[in-house]
Amino acid sequence: MKNRIKELRARDSLTQMDLAKMAYVRPKTIVFLEKGKYNPSLKLAYDISQIFKLSIEEVFLFD
Repeated sequence: MKNRIKELRARDSLTQMDLAKMAYVRPKTIVFLEKGKYNPSLKLAYDISQIFKLSIEEVFLFD
């Protein structure tokens, strides 16, 4: 699964640490998500999409 997390973080001037704190996850989780090495739970996908004020489908690209 691909995602736009890195792009959206840059748009909002957030570091990986900032996003991790906001989503209540470890920074490594954000790293793995951005590299496409981790598929988030539905709750995490929802939480991250809410942080960016977008729908899950706008953040996570389902092929």
